[in-house]
Amino acid sequence: MTTLPPPATELSADEARRLALRAQGFLGAPDRRAGVRGVLRHLGAVQLDTISVLARSHELVPYARLGAVGRRTVDDAYWTDTHAFEYWSHAACILPIEEWPHFAFRRRAYRNRPHWNHHLPDGDYDRVVKQLRTEGPLTATDLGGAKKTSEWWDWSGTKVAVERALMYGEVVCVERRGWKRVYDLAERAVPAALLHDDLDDTECLRRLVRLAGQSLGVGTRADIADYHRLKAEQVDAVIGDSGLVPVTVQGWGRPAWADPAALETPPRGRHRTTLLSPFDSLIWERARTERIFGFTHRLEAYVPKQKRVHGYFAMPVLAGGRLVGRVDPAREGRTLVVKQVTLAGRKAAPAVAQALVEAASWVDCTDVRVERVEAPELREPLTRELARLLA
Repeated sequence: MTTLPPPATELSADEARRLALRAQGFLGAPDRRAGVRGVLRHLGAVQLDTISVLARSHELVPYARLGAVGRRTVDDAYWTDTHAFEYWSHAACILPIEEWPHFAFRRRAYRNRPHWNHHLPDGDYDRVVKQLRTEGPLTATDLGGAKKTSEWWDWSGTKVAVERALMYGEVVCVERRGWKRVYDLAERAVPAALLHDDLDDTECLRRLVRLAGQSLGVGTRADIADYHRLKAEQVDAVIGDSGLVPVTVQGWGRPAWADPAALETPPRGRHRTTLLSPFDSLIWERARTERIFGFTHRLEAYVPKQKRVHGYFAMPVLAGGRLVGRVDPAREGRTLVVKQVTLAGRKAAPAVAQALVEAASWVDCTDVRVERVEAPELREPLTRELARLLA
């Protein structure tokens, strides 16, 4: 473990919160010229998930920062001109293509992995690679079928082979088609200058720790490790020469590191008011969300319905740099249905209403209907504000 210098900067909890908001693109003017690609590069990773309520999470992330960017524009920005690749980072994520070399450490780890959950039949790996070489790009269905049975975990030999090839780096997901991965050979999909595993593990980890610190603004070791799902000891080994600087944050009770560039200029500007995907990188680490915002959030999509507290896909509402409530949305035709809403108080009603109306417009809904308000006395101020905005 590298010996670190003592912290030179002490931040208040409020300063740390504002640094985090700016680093994540929620404070200050958005870079609209850079658009969705700029958001991806700024964040370093955008998580994918199968759930689609208002939209899929990788669409909600740029929407939250840029506003009503077209959904086709989002997919085009990710997948055209070899701009991005999909790989295992925080989870399954879209990553800027220039970071391909820095995931060599993970590709090597997969190649050296002794045990796998799925058996790979003899010959399937070579067959899939050969088929992609002659016919690609292809989905797993095109390659021969993704499943042996209807059970989601029961992959066919073809699916096991192509996913193994993706983890090894021989194959790349070049787009999503009907939410299916479209695979092609990395030698065709990755620019030649980036198609290598030349960087050693230390150089890869140093880069990812630095990127995580920049994307977080300020974070603890656990925060930084979680961003690209690194091990604590991997972070410890490189953080001393990652370029991040040690700081203390009042109330955090543990060491932290910050992006030095972020410390040079106080974060100022306009705050975004928006709904957040539960998979947004601002809030995807629950302990950090509680520490920075005093807000406990849990995705309940996989919780039995009778045990849910806030709803299937409860989305936190960000306004004024605070998390001021959460809504569980659905759609019925051109109506955005708020199945359940929680407000931090009466003063949160205008912001929550604004976020709902903007989201409704983005997904081509012309009305908003509120079904349940957790605190009944807050129903009237919320519905009154919605009526005003929708008039």
